[in-house]
Amino acid sequence: MLTFTMPAFRQVGEKQLPNPVLYMAWSPKRDLIALANTAGELLLHRLANFQRVWSLAPNENTGKEITSLAWRPDGKILAFSVGDTKQVVLCDAEKAEILHLFPVDYPVSCMHWMEVQSESSLSSTFSDSEDESNRFLPKLPALPKSEEKSDEVTSLLGEVRLNILVVGGPSGFVELYAYGLYKIATLKGIAGTCRSLCLASDLKSLSVVTEVKSPEDNAEIHYVQLDTGLLSSCLPELTRMARKFTHISTLIQYLRLSLTCMCEAWEDILMQMDLRLTKFVQEKNTSTQVQDEFLELLLWGHGLKMLGQSIESSYSSIQKLVISHLQSGSEALLYHLSEVKGMALWKQKFQPLGLDPSAIEDAITAVGSFTLKASELLQVIDKSMKNFKAFFRWLYVAMLRMSEDHVPPELNKMTQKDLAFVADFLSEHFSNEELFDRKGKYFNVERVGQYLKDEDEDLVSPPNMEGNHWVTFVQQSTHLKESPLLFPTYPQKSLHFVKRMMEGTIDICLQKPAVSLDRSYSCLDARLYDDETLTVVLQCQEKDENKFRLLAQLPLSSALRCEEEFTWDPTLRYRLSTVLDQQGEEIPVRELTWGNQSRDLENMKAQFVAVNGIRKVACVVRTFFYCSRF
Repeated sequence: MLTFTMPAFRQVGEKQLPNPVLYMAWSPKRDLIALANTAGELLLHRLANFQRVWSLAPNENTGKEITSLAWRPDGKILAFSVGDTKQVVLCDAEKAEILHLFPVDYPVSCMHWMEVQSESSLSSTFSDSEDESNRFLPKLPALPKSEEKSDEVTSLLGEVRLNILVVGGPSGFVELYAYGLYKIATLKGIAGTCRSLCLASDLKSLSVVTEVKSPEDNAEIHYVQLDTGLLSSCLPELTRMARKFTHISTLIQYLRLSLTCMCEAWEDILMQMDLRLTKFVQEKNTSTQVQDEFLELLLWGHGLKMLGQSIESSYSSIQKLVISHLQSGSEALLYHLSEVKGMALWKQKFQPLGLDPSAIEDAITAVGSFTLKASELLQVIDKSMKNFKAFFRWLYVAMLRMSEDHVPPELNKMTQKDLAFVADFLSEHFSNEELFDRKGKYFNVERVGQYLKDEDEDLVSPPNMEGNHWVTFVQQSTHLKESPLLFPTYPQKSLHFVKRMMEGTIDICLQKPAVSLDRSYSCLDARLYDDETLTVVLQCQEKDENKFRLLAQLPLSSALRCEEEFTWDPTLRYRLSTVLDQQGEEIPVRELTWGNQSRDLENMKAQFVAVNGIRKVACVVRTFFYCSRF
């Protein structure tokens, strides 16, 4: 007889903490441990001397009731769930910065973050093909160095290999998120509250430990193992969809930060000018015209040359950001969304993942509208730069003449057309009726700032479309005006408004692909395609029976490997239905998964199927219902 002696446990350290600890989790890659205490704090400590690395205090955006912790497999991201706000938060393990958060329907009681390990070469093939976008899209210009969070979404990706965050809660609530970002599957109906989760590395099974309360309020622990073969069979498609969604989210973050840089370039100088002008006119309180007050401000009070240079510098910075960042980012976003639409239309491959072509089309339209609004802003910037440059040139010449100074010959050449242009500029920008906006707080001297305000109100000075031949042509053409090929322009709205509308539409697009792993189907007909495959006509019980039916190929390999035995009772000599009724609970049953081997039978009331495996064909028969009276 062999005996084994276990080494004795040895205490390596002890640390007193100010608040009781509720949850803790070791990093899978480093000597770090994450702690969540009763005060709602998230703490990170090193193993050596239990040194604190950082602490994250609770706040109103995330919440203060941490209910579970989970590390990403590479140890770079820490996920924690918050019960009072019903959110899952992803935190950077290096900087203690919140990178991403998303809401859930129920408070999360447990989480598990795993990395997908598959022997299939198809997943690597799909990942490699994802990089083909670099052959068609230019590299996006880097954001200003002041934007420290420009790579937040990119850092969420980690390695190329797919990883999945599994969250669980009460009533058997379970959801799966690719890269911790995108919901790819949902499961409901398990009894009790989830206490532990474990998704197999090959995605073929999900183990769940639940706590079930009896009517006497006694707790029972249940173990449930679920077949998630649908995810495993769709792993290449799932990986490609998740990577594509990552590109889309990265580009949305890129556009958001680019717009922030534009707002900073405008606010630093142009807003100061507007506030200065508004305060100057309000304090003057004279009967003179606004034009006269503005000239006095420029000539004698605040410096003409510096103001002109400031405006031109700000406009140039904004213009460069629109061209190099907004336009290039929007084009890349349209490219990736168009590819996702193509994936959605390939129903044989991507239908099980829940991609919705109509939602993706709405997202493409929203991005197109944002691109048009950015182009409109470019035109406004170009016109404003010409206006201010000509105006300040005229004003500088007038100042020199009034002071009897020498006027340089290159500035003295002003034609009658130039003078008319300056007169129109003064009339357009400094008339008494256009001095303030509707709220009486904005001096209406420049047109760019209104596009960068994050407000729902209409533009104070929308672009004048009179004389635009394209706009006139579209308005006069009924069919072209209603064509889905033309993106809406929203001429009365700001760039910020159209951006928020685009983000909301894309968010709906990204949230829709969530496979329901407990979707139920009824079998209408079944035929053996060959010795190892079964062809079936299925009807989804969650939808109108006349609208959703599909033809699927089911591999019988799992059922053929069933080792359970079943013996017929020879004393039963009745009909087969009687035998099944009396011995049904004893018959071994195996679940079959079709993965992506299916095809929707659109607008077809399919009922029967005939197959020929040798010729690799199938014939589906529609049913016709007749009503007769006996």
